[in-house]
Parts: sequence; C-alpha cells; structure tokens
Amino acid sequence: MKILIIDKMHKSIISMLEKKGHQVTYSPKITREEIMAQVSVYDGLIIRSKTPMDQPLLEKAVNLKFIGRAGAGLDQIDLDYLVNRGIKLFHAAKGNRDAVAEHALAMLLALFNNIKKSDAEVRKGIWDREGNRGHELMGKTVGIMGYGNMGKSFAKRLKGFGVDIYAYDKYKLNFGANEVKEVIWEKLKAEADILSIHVPLTPETRNFLTIQELESFARPFWLINTARGEVISFKTLNEALDRGILLGAVLDVLENEKFQKFTEEQKEEFEKLASRENVLFSPHVAGWTFESYKKINKVLVKKITKAFK
Repeated sequence: MKILIIDKMHKSIISMLEKKGHQVTYSPKITREEIMAQVSVYDGLIIRSKTPMDQPLLEKAVNLKFIGRAGAGLDQIDLDYLVNRGIKLFHAAKGNRDAVAEHALAMLLALFNNIKKSDAEVRKGIWDREGNRGHELMGKTVGIMGYGNMGKSFAKRLKGFGVDIYAYDKYKLNFGANEVKEVIWEKLKAEADILSIHVPLTPETRNFLTIQELESFARPFWLINTARGEVISFKTLNEALDRGILLGAVLDVLENEKFQKFTEEQKEEFEKLASRENVLFSPHVAGWTFESYKKINKVLVKKITKAFK
C-alpha cells in the first residue's frame, strides 16, 4: 500500500513498513492544503494531531483504507465518517501507556513532596525543612476515572505504594482484579483522596468536571490530569483550589494548549493557576518518552499488518 506520514515520527517506522512491502512517503512538514491535494493517491495515513481528519479532508482521500494514529486520542478524527466509508482506524495507546503511567505518578510524588519548591529554594541557599514537609502516598485512596490502557497502567504502577485503588469506567464492567476495586462513580467520589483522569475527549467528557461535580466529592482531594485538558476548565480549577475543594493539581494537559490563542478569560485564569505552588505543570509530554516514540511504531505496524494480511 501507499502510505503517507504527515507528522514527525521516529524514523524506524519507515523501514518497518517498507519491510512489509509498503511504499512510504514521510512528510512531517506537509501542510493541510498539501495533504488535501495529494491524499487521493494514498491507501493509508499515519498521523499525530497536526491537522483534523475531518470530512472535507477525508472526502479527498478516495482510496483511503486506514488511518494510523500515533498516540491515543481520537478527538480530532471524524469517527462516524470513517465508519460510513469503511476506513479502518488504528491507534497506539499500548505504545505510550507505560510512559503516561510513570509520568502521572512522578508528577504526583513531586507535588506531594514539594520537589520543585524545595529544589528552587536550596539552589538559592534556603534550607527550609518545615516549609517543605510532604505528604505520603501510602494509605491514600486513589480514584481512577477511565480504565482503559492508561488507567490500567497507572493502577499497575500504584500497587506497590500501599494505596487503595478504586476504578470507574462507564463503558466497562467486571474489570476489577487483585487490588483494583471496580466501583460506580458515586462510590469513587465518596472515597477518593486523589483522582486521576484517563478518559478520551468526547462531547460527554468535555467540561465534565464542573464545580458542581467537584463539590460532590466527599472530601478535598488532589487531581491528576494526563488525559485531555478540556475535561476541566482553568476557571473551575481556580475556583476549586480557592475553595479548598482541590488540595492541589498536576496537569500535563490544559484546556487550551496554544498560549497565543488564549481568550482574555483564559489568560487571566491561567496566570492565576500558574502562580500556585500546589499546581504542577508539564507540556503534554506524559506519553512522549524516547521509549514510547519507538513503541508506538511497533504497535501501529503490527495492527496494520494484521488487518491487511
């Protein structure tokens, strides 16, 4: 098949696909306009998130048999259109699930132990032990919202920390095993000291964590978001932190990740969020390790090969 890669990938994917007999065009700098002009001759597209796979673009892809998403999120892809056209969709959540789990745990431990603050102080000659007293993860109840690849991997990493793990997934049943307790959403809210979000962005999950939803938790808790920023707004985060509903937050994703395109309200709310010592950020890199960069390729090529034997 003729395959067009439109985003930057680890270049091992080229040889992996060519060994399977495919003809590969690697064009990570290609524009949307150029994609639309060329896509009609390709059988497959491999993408990250540079350009939406919407109907105007997909209508040009008259010979398209599959899209391979180098990652987990599918929110920029017109899934209904793919189904109607019979175009296969592969994603590579298994390729970066370990990276996401480790990153979420690392950020939580860094927040609990004031790593960023204490490091900055010691570099300035400040030796403040009491001001950097931390929290232990042991004995806490961790709630996992969404028990797919990422949620499962995060639960696996938690098992050695002496925590209770409660997991909720609206679309799965009978997944509880070993130390992971499968619960309904209300039970998770009644027990959680920590909430880690592992859901895709859908109309249902967009702005799901409203201030009213956060108020319904039984006690103040810490929030981890390595999934999609649009699940909770800057404004809601600030209000929840101001009111003590949230004790702190670790955020690998943001409501809007294009700083230059912030609305005035978003700019104001983000600046307030960024001034807080109990909030820790990273730039959407939870799944972006040197190892996952290669693993994603292996997952995609394996899925493509299996589907088109």
